[in-house]
Amino acid sequence: MNRRDFTRLAGLGAGAMFLPFQMNGKDVPLDTYTPGMDQLLKKELADIALNAAKDMGATYSDVRIGRYLNQFVITRENKVQNIVNTESFGVGIRVIVDGTWGFASSNDVSREGIAKAAKQAAAIAKANSKYQDEPVQLAPVKSQGEVAWKAPITKNAFEVPVKDKVDILLNANAKAMDAGANYISSMMFLVNEQKYFASTDGSYIDQDIHRIWPNFNITCVDEKTGKFKNRQALSSPMGMGFEYMDGNKADKTLSPSGMTLYGNSYDIEEDAIFAAKQARDSLTAKSVDPGKYTLVLDPSHLWLTIHESVGHPLELDRVLGYEANFAGTSFATLDKWESKTFEYGSDKVNLIADKTQKNSLGAVGYDDEGVPCKKWDLVKDGVLVNYQAIRDQAHIIGEEESHGCCYADSWSSVQFQRMANVSLAPGKDPLSVQEMIKDVERGIYIIGDGSFSIDQQRYNFQFGGQAFFEIKEGEIKGQLRDVAYQSNTQEFWNSCSAVCDESDYRLGGSFFDGKGQPSQSSAVSHGSSTARFDNVNVINTERKI
Repeated sequence: MNRRDFTRLAGLGAGAMFLPFQMNGKDVPLDTYTPGMDQLLKKELADIALNAAKDMGATYSDVRIGRYLNQFVITRENKVQNIVNTESFGVGIRVIVDGTWGFASSNDVSREGIAKAAKQAAAIAKANSKYQDEPVQLAPVKSQGEVAWKAPITKNAFEVPVKDKVDILLNANAKAMDAGANYISSMMFLVNEQKYFASTDGSYIDQDIHRIWPNFNITCVDEKTGKFKNRQALSSPMGMGFEYMDGNKADKTLSPSGMTLYGNSYDIEEDAIFAAKQARDSLTAKSVDPGKYTLVLDPSHLWLTIHESVGHPLELDRVLGYEANFAGTSFATLDKWESKTFEYGSDKVNLIADKTQKNSLGAVGYDDEGVPCKKWDLVKDGVLVNYQAIRDQAHIIGEEESHGCCYADSWSSVQFQRMANVSLAPGKDPLSVQEMIKDVERGIYIIGDGSFSIDQQRYNFQFGGQAFFEIKEGEIKGQLRDVAYQSNTQEFWNSCSAVCDESDYRLGGSFFDGKGQPSQSSAVSHGSSTARFDNVNVINTERKI
């Protein structure tokens, strides 16, 4: 999470918001409103918005009634630094009038307030239509009727006492300090989105979405030299409930380096202890010699490279030049897709978009246009075959339906095209990480995500990591430091020579992925098995003073 996103989110906690929900003419406190309750009322309110928009000339309209809960628990060493709870409730209405989009939102979710917002959205669309060159073309979507989707959690994190969460973090901090950390900050981010969607296509969709992310950052200092090393948690943000914190041994993998790697269950104390020892050892580890190496990249690292070099450049709005915020547009232009021969990667590379993957951050039943979520190919056997597109983009690439990847981060934000879960498919043949490393003569095994940079076309890039291990003649010889690799997207993915099988597949992801202007934040997962990339340029990042 970057500083700007945290400041924006944490700042919402300055005044807890308890917006009234008007029910049958009475003001009801927001905390009595929960998913699954008052379905008739929600439908009635939605119909008021849809009818008001129609009366104003709308040929299409949709309404999203949303309640968004966030909790952030933040500690440092033996102290609680902050506990933030935010709650936001309101309605967003989107319409097409005269072939043009209009949008308005309001925190007045009464019959009068919702009708007023619908009329405002229609008025905005009419004003915008003066500057619209071509009318909006929406891909068709079938009416879903009245349906509901809920994240398959077993423990609602918002029902777990704050004290229990604080104790988990402080215990992990204490373990890390005992293991040699000089400093540690730890945190737990929790999200619950309760969204009700309705549209003139005849859909009424109720969804309850949960996400969790425990994290920490450890610092070890060499008092003689003043140098320091950090190590972040190897946890992944997940679309799960508090069951993610169970630390189930069945969901752990022991890497060839001796590190524990986590799947659908996380043990923060175990990770903190090992992280402190590893950060301490890295102070005296060998500094990498620059040059060409075979890279063996763990899923805890590779997710970020997928995110930046595949997920973002294959967003159709970036390809078309409609979106340029947060690192620009895309090198993967339509002519490359139209050729049907553009080699995005080697034949080992199969990159898939999937909004249905269980426990992923992006998993929902329906997107914010009421489109059922699905799975589709982006790169098949190395060849670029598709992008990520929503209803008003699908016709541009000859698709007959949306991919179901439209999202807004709040009731007050307009929905637009967002990244689906984008993942590297596991290898088809049995292959473990140990077997992959046995074939490496001169390489580096990288675990965890670190700093990165990428150019304005999502092409040339540089990535670091959390932990680095030298591979020599098929064996791990010890820890390295000061490692980063440089490449370009096509060269890098074409250097992929092997991908481990499904038994090694794990999710990573971004809890706060920024896009748009004004900026919106979304959460997205990226899965993979460990993969090998040959002859990649590695640089030494140590700053010489």
